[in-house]
Amino acid sequence: MRVVVPGIRHQGRPARQQRGMALIMVLLAMALVVMMAAGMVKQQGVRVFRAGHFLAQTQGYNVALGAEAFAKQVLFQDLKTDREDNELVDSPDETWWRYAAILPLDEGGVAEVQVDDLSGRINLNDLVSPADTVDQLTRERLTRLLMVLGITDVHVDALVDWVDPDEEPISAYGAEDGQYLMKEPAYRAGNQPFASVTELRLIEGMTEEAYQLLRPHVAALPVSGTGINVNMASVPVIRSLHQQITDAQANAVVERRQEERFLTTGDFIGLPEFAGLGLRPEGLQVRSEFFDVVSRITWNDRVVNLVSTMYRNSEGELSVVRRDTGQKHRITKEPFGVSEE
Repeated sequence: MRVVVPGIRHQGRPARQQRGMALIMVLLAMALVVMMAAGMVKQQGVRVFRAGHFLAQTQGYNVALGAEAFAKQVLFQDLKTDREDNELVDSPDETWWRYAAILPLDEGGVAEVQVDDLSGRINLNDLVSPADTVDQLTRERLTRLLMVLGITDVHVDALVDWVDPDEEPISAYGAEDGQYLMKEPAYRAGNQPFASVTELRLIEGMTEEAYQLLRPHVAALPVSGTGINVNMASVPVIRSLHQQITDAQANAVVERRQEERFLTTGDFIGLPEFAGLGLRPEGLQVRSEFFDVVSRITWNDRVVNLVSTMYRNSEGELSVVRRDTGQKHRITKEPFGVSEE
């Protein structure tokens, strides 16, 4: 048994060593506290940044909705003016089509708004009628459009199969689940109307180059049978209307349109460039119903993009079909400043 006598140093760890160990423990504890505090500060900084970014994005999105409302007023006023002039016609000479409006914001920000016409394009969803039958007129036009653009690896029947509800290829050039399930990653055919033109990237044979060539001339409208606005149709779309229309003839039509827009489809098909072709007015019109309102908001060192697809009825009422915040670099037209007043 060990006897402890006061005043006499006993065997064991010296007091100095014990104090050193205690100091080390304190320093380790302090280091741990500092590390925890630093981590908390970093996490708090990240949270503050995220909150600030979310707030700025939300504010920018709300400003984009305001830009969308501005475009609605422009398109409403356009139809009102057309009614007063007794000319229900939409054409490239109108201000809403020619320019991108520039709206100043507080703190040096700016809102850019551009309206793109969609009715001058071939509607992909016209390929299949509401009765689930193939629309031969649209099929022929899209076939010619692909040829005019030099797209040889994509067949129009693959587009038809993407829209029609069945799972059987329409022809040897079609494409259904069998082809798409073998891809990596695998996916299925849409078997429903196109929700977006970007779905073209999924079509059998489609390359990025072909997609970029085709995209400006087609649309994915939520309805079928609206027809092509010949005042807004591009040269390739005009050529797609008949196999005998040449590039020179289509360009001549566009030049003629710049001098005087077509008030009726009869004025269009009656052009001397189309003499003897037997061009029919089916699927053609001279006014637009669908538009893309493209907004780019630059504010508080951030950029918010919004593309709103709109429908305008015969009374001038506008409704939003869909909104997309993922599209960039869509502002391409000449800027036109709009005052704050």
